[in-house]
Amino acid sequence: MPSQFTTDLRQAEQAKGRYAFISLGCPKNTVDSERMLGLLKLDGYDLVADPDGADFAIVNTCGFIEAARNESFAAIDEMLDLKRAGKLRGVIVSGCLAERQKEQLLEHRPDIDHLVGVFGRDEVTKVADRLLGGLEEQRLVFRPAPAKPLDDTSRLRITPGHFAYLKISEGCDRLCTFCAIPKMRGKHATKPIEEVIAEAKGLAADGVRELVVVAQDTTYYGMDLYGEPRLAQLIAELEQVEGLEWIRLMYLYPMYFNDDVIDAIAQSKKIVPYIDMPLQHASDRMLKRMQRRVASGPTRELVQKLRDRIPGLVLRTTFITGFPGETDEDFAELCDFVEEFKFERLGVFTYSLEPDTPAARLPEHLPEELKAERRDQLMVIQQRLAFEWADFQVGKTMDVLIDGPVPGEEAAWIGRTAADAPDVDCVAYVTGEGLHPGDLVPCEIVARTDYDLVAVAVGEPK
Repeated sequence: MPSQFTTDLRQAEQAKGRYAFISLGCPKNTVDSERMLGLLKLDGYDLVADPDGADFAIVNTCGFIEAARNESFAAIDEMLDLKRAGKLRGVIVSGCLAERQKEQLLEHRPDIDHLVGVFGRDEVTKVADRLLGGLEEQRLVFRPAPAKPLDDTSRLRITPGHFAYLKISEGCDRLCTFCAIPKMRGKHATKPIEEVIAEAKGLAADGVRELVVVAQDTTYYGMDLYGEPRLAQLIAELEQVEGLEWIRLMYLYPMYFNDDVIDAIAQSKKIVPYIDMPLQHASDRMLKRMQRRVASGPTRELVQKLRDRIPGLVLRTTFITGFPGETDEDFAELCDFVEEFKFERLGVFTYSLEPDTPAARLPEHLPEELKAERRDQLMVIQQRLAFEWADFQVGKTMDVLIDGPVPGEEAAWIGRTAADAPDVDCVAYVTGEGLHPGDLVPCEIVARTDYDLVAVAVGEPK
């Protein structure tokens, strides 16, 4: 855990208990982790960096695909090993993996003390009390998905102080055949605009300069609560929050991406010209099998409209290779699509067979080797396009948000341009004196190193 959260041992002796926390998965899960950390702090529990010797550990898990589940299992097993060695009193497992597997997880790992589902997270202090009190009843805390979003205030943030995630809704109403998120996170529930703005103001007052807006389906924001999409209105109101420099929009599904939203992004002084829009495929056959409810033609029109109307736009997307029934022709269409629209940021995942999803029952599942081969082919195309884009930035001057120092180097910093979301995209290596994390500094881009940029500070931090 970050050093600022390391607890002074003398204070820990007076606390209700000392615990370690492992947070895995997506930014939505990060917000859930921060909420649990905040509640535990308010209740008198102390967070420590090393689980060895703590009273208990909490693992907030991801259960989205097999690779994420394996990472969660590894973290759980590491904590259980400490418990068996007498170095940890108990283990609490929370989050999406707990929600997805429930009692099955306890059957395979009976040494877990308590399971807390996604919507039971606000009861984490009661669970910790029961654990330290030696009460073994009610080991499972699972609650139905709420009709309105959970309260995300009173968070103890684990991101650097200058950026934060802001979750604007829970759940998802999409029924993509490959995805188990609705089973884990429930139906879409919009957080009211006034609550979002209040939370944004609180984060800005706490020193946040970059606000990263997240949801399972950001463009759907408002449909369940107001009867129509309200993302454009939300953008306009976030624009007025003092202290914020950058507002970044993530997870914008292509459906409901209307002209009002495009205009709001294009005209904004704070919304960075960066859009994360997962598309998953470009073949109509595959899109239909995935039940994406969008076709290739309208998607092409939308991408071109975004390019035409938002100056300097950086587009991030993700694709799946090897979905059941994907032919050579389908894959070739996907490659042509990537070549045509030249996405600045792109991730590729091989199809993960999830047993409790409709896609698992589809015919024509492909060999893992073919899935990986197609992923690698697509990434070769993307690497060339990304390198070309990075080369084109050399010689330009742009603002860079400083995230921290380069370890072991003087006057060398790691930062990000507006083209890069934290933890998922590239970085810019900056040379400059007197800089600090959170500074927004004008830089000249002087070189490229693989996907990343090399820059020199040329002005005073803002």
